[in-house]
Amino acid sequence: MTDLVYLYLLAPLHTGGTTQEGNLLGIARESHTNLPYIPSSTIRGRLRASESNAVTRVQLFGPDLKDLENSSFIGDYKSATGKTLSQLEQGNVWVGDGSILWLPVPSLSHGVVWVSSPLLLKRWARFNSAAANKIPAPYSTSLQTDAPVYLKDAILKKEDLKAWSDWKNFVPQSSDAVAIDKVLVLPDQHCATLIQMCLWRQVKVKLDEHKSVEGGFRYEEAIPPDALMYFPWGITSQANGNAAKSRDAFSQLLAGHEILQIGGQESLGRGFVQQWLAK
Repeated sequence: MTDLVYLYLLAPLHTGGTTQEGNLLGIARESHTNLPYIPSSTIRGRLRASESNAVTRVQLFGPDLKDLENSSFIGDYKSATGKTLSQLEQGNVWVGDGSILWLPVPSLSHGVVWVSSPLLLKRWARFNSAAANKIPAPYSTSLQTDAPVYLKDAILKKEDLKAWSDWKNFVPQSSDAVAIDKVLVLPDQHCATLIQMCLWRQVKVKLDEHKSVEGGFRYEEAIPPDALMYFPWGITSQANGNAAKSRDAFSQLLAGHEILQIGGQESLGRGFVQQWLAK
């Protein structure tokens, strides 16, 4: 069984990419779509660090080298679980990558509009059987279709727009996502282009003691605030009869940390997200 955790970005979120081109510090991107995503290792590491109970932490996420070198902890772990830690092994919970579901873009006609695409919605629908056979056609929207829609530098003619009555089935019904009420589905390639244009970009420079620029400057990318993302999770075979207990422990971990900080630049207020477990 696979469950979902939703992430509503409260601040720009930056997770380092594998390459840096010129003065641009990019973010992690999917190799086949070039869309931004949150690596599962980043999410897993954040959640692992948030679990204060050492025994539960190792049960859920597996031990690290420090755990194996701590004879006192190994004794405590055996007393609590009846098992002996002797090597690195996977934990009882697996965590998937964070994917975009809806991304906000500026609109001269509607303020902010959240966009997605059939590709992104189909990916999400794999975990939501109720929506699997109802993927909307491009240009389906919750907006009024009697006037054009202005998105960034694009204009969508009113005759191209299609009224979308059941759009709420594709937006998680939660108080955390209540702001998402103006949605528009774009063709895959147009949505991907618009997402690239609407990423958060910040210019950073280093100043010397005289407040003069020292060296060059660089751009840093981030996924913009108010984006809605999600990641799947489930129980591994390592649970071996403790699936229900591990599921409860992971759910309690999430319930105790509704606000998470993911990625870098925490001192700048980056990466804070509101998270909740899908019902």
